Amino acid sequence: MPKTLYVFGYSVWSAAAELAVLELGYSESEVTQKTVTLVNGDNFDPSFLKINLLGTIPTLEADGRVFTNTTDVIAYLLQHAPRKVKAGTPAVIEAVHDQKYDPNFSMLVARDEQELAAKGSGLQGMFLANRQAALERYITDPAAAEYKDFYEPRLAANGGLLEIFTRKAAADVQAGYFVRSQAHFDAVRSALFEVYPELLPTSGFIGGEVPGEDDFHMIAWVTRIAFIIGATSSADGLDAFERAYGAPVSAKVAAYWGAWVERESWKKVYAETLH
Repeated sequence: MPKTLYVFGYSVWSAAAELAVLELGYSESEVTQKTVTLVNGDNFDPSFLKINLLGTIPTLEADGRVFTNTTDVIAYLLQHAPRKVKAGTPAVIEAVHDQKYDPNFSMLVARDEQELAAKGSGLQGMFLANRQAALERYITDPAAAEYKDFYEPRLAANGGLLEIFTRKAAADVQAGYFVRSQAHFDAVRSALFEVYPELLPTSGFIGGEVPGEDDFHMIAWVTRIAFIIGATSSADGLDAFERAYGAPVSAKVAAYWGAWVERESWKKVYAETLH
């Protein structure tokens, strides 16, 4: 039975699911991909919320069921895959998805005035503004009235971030955001240099000679962080890590990056840009 995978080209966790589809040998007729443009707030559209009340990406419709988080999406794809690979380890997957290392918040980190100004006038500012406009539109739309409880907290949370990025927040709020951002930056550095290397093999993949379930999650996170700190391709990922964090990554991380960027799946998912 055909499956529908809802994705967005700049979504870190969509990339994990897309890598899984390719590595597990699914054909385009077996898994149809539909784009939900997060940067325009299309995941807040009532038509999508009818499918996934959380409004999250990736989402998978399969066998009359809907899977609404990355872990469940990939687990289902693995279970029904044409090509079998090593199943994941809960400890690895949970570590990659630990909120302390959230790669989505990493996109919005602003540790000082200069970083805030750059991101406020860039993709991050546009993303927050577009989301706010979509939320404001839908919360007043009679056709979306049943989702008011979904919209209200997101309108407040996104609005608070937008005020910070447009310099409308109080000084103490902005200063607190700098502190929070620095703490997150430090946590991500710890994950990359201390926590995740303990989970990686000296060569190849966590799944063995070919990527397994754990690897789809791990490389999506690593690639997103590389993108955030300035990498534009597979060639400058390791240099970007060193520039950003002041030290080269471990041999394990370097080998893992090198193994993945040679995969046709990685090249296809990240063909236009890292994200």
